[in-house]
Amino acid sequence: MPMRLLDMAQKPQKQRGVGGRNGAAPAADAGIAAVSQGRIGNWALVGGLALLTVLVVLLDATTGNDLRVVPLLVVVPALASVYCSLRQTIWVAVWITAVVVGFRAGADGTFWDFVFGIGFAVLACALGVAACAARIRHATEMARLRSAAVTLQRQILRPLPVVTDHVFAYGLYEPIEEDRFVGGDIYEVVESPYGTRVIIGDVQGKGLAAIGAGFAAIAAFREAAIRERTLTGVAQALEDAVVRHNEFSAQTGEAERFVTALVLGFDGGGRVEAVNCGHLPPRLLHDGRASAVTLHRTSVPLGLAGLSQEARTAESFDLPPEATLLVVTDGVTEARDTAGAFYPLDDRVAAWAGHGPRELLDALHADLEDFSGGVRRDDVAALALLRAPAAVPADAVAGDVNRADAVRGGSVIGVAAGGNDRQAAATAA
Repeated sequence: MPMRLLDMAQKPQKQRGVGGRNGAAPAADAGIAAVSQGRIGNWALVGGLALLTVLVVLLDATTGNDLRVVPLLVVVPALASVYCSLRQTIWVAVWITAVVVGFRAGADGTFWDFVFGIGFAVLACALGVAACAARIRHATEMARLRSAAVTLQRQILRPLPVVTDHVFAYGLYEPIEEDRFVGGDIYEVVESPYGTRVIIGDVQGKGLAAIGAGFAAIAAFREAAIRERTLTGVAQALEDAVVRHNEFSAQTGEAERFVTALVLGFDGGGRVEAVNCGHLPPRLLHDGRASAVTLHRTSVPLGLAGLSQEARTAESFDLPPEATLLVVTDGVTEARDTAGAFYPLDDRVAAWAGHGPRELLDALHADLEDFSGGVRRDDVAALALLRAPAAVPADAVAGDVNRADAVRGGSVIGVAAGGNDRQAAATAA
C-alpha cells in the first residue's frame, strides 16, 4: 500500500523547526541576504562617525603641530569593513577621505607632504572597502555551503506530519546549520502491506558524509519496509545497505560510519514491534504518566553486525489507544546547559505526560532552546507517534488539505495544512 502524506504548505515553520521539503530554500535565501547587511544601523553609523570626527578634530587642534591626530582617521574604514555593509563602508571611506583632504589642504607643509598624505588616506580607505567586499563574498559563499548542506538534508527527509491507517506521526526536526555540525539524523514512516513501519536514527559523525550514510539508510528502509515481511528482515536490509555504503566510502577515501536506529512496526493492534539497533529507547506517555519503554534485546548499530555474534531480534510492547510514543535522537538527550549538564529528558517528559503529541513536541522544542541557551551541537529529531483510530482510515484524514478531523474517543486530532502551519495539532474536544 503506498504511503499517504498530508498535503503540506510551502512555507517553513521556523519556530517549530520541522524539516519540510521546500522549507530550506526561503531560509537559505534569507541567510545569504543577511551576511551582506551591516550590523550597525545607518543613523547610528552617521551619528557615531560625526561624533568621532568632531572629537578627533578637537583633539588635533589641542595638540597642535606636535601631534597630528586627524590622519589616524584612515583606520576607521578598516574597522567599518568588519561591522558594516559594503555601501556603509563606502560612505565611511568617502567621508574620511574628505575630512583628511580638508585637513591637509589647511595644514602647513610642502606639496609632497600634501600628495603623500592624500595618497595614503585614499589607499587606506580603498583597502577598507576591498576588505569589506572580500568579507561579504566569503560569508556569502559559506552561507551558500551551509544552506546547500541543510537543503540536501531536508530533501532526504519527508515533511511531517504523516498519517497512515495505523499511526499518526508528528515530528520535530532541527538540523545544525554550521559546516562542521551538519549531522545525519534520519526518520521515515512507510505504510506497507504488513503495517506501518517507522524508523528514527542517527548517523555517527557529522558533515556531508554523514548525510550520505543517512540517505543510504533511508533509501534502503523505504524499499525494505514494503518488501520485507518481518521487521528483522527490514533491519537486515538496512544493515546490508550501510555495509555497502561503507565499502563504497572506503574506496573513495571516506571514513566508514555506523547508524544507530530504532525500527518500529504498527499493525493496527495494541502491540508495537521494535528492533533496536543501538538507539535510545522510546518514551511512553499515558494516563498522565511517562516512562521509558524497556527493550531487552538491544543490538549493535547498523553497519557493525559483523562485530557481534548475536542476530537482531524483534520484541513487542503495549501501546494503549490514548498513549503517545515519543522517540528522539541523542541531539535531545545530549543537549547541555551552560554548566555542561545533560538535558534531563525523563524528568521533563514526566511533566508533559498529559499533553497531546503536537503540544508535547512544542514543549520539548521550547524547553530545549531554554535549557541550552539556544546553543546546540547536534541535530535534533523527535517523533511523537499516536495509534490511529481503527474506524477512521488515513484517506479520510488526508483527503482534506486544509483540515481533517479524526475522532478518537473523547478527543479530536486536527491536521492543518494551510498557511504556515504544516503540523497536526492535538486539542481537547
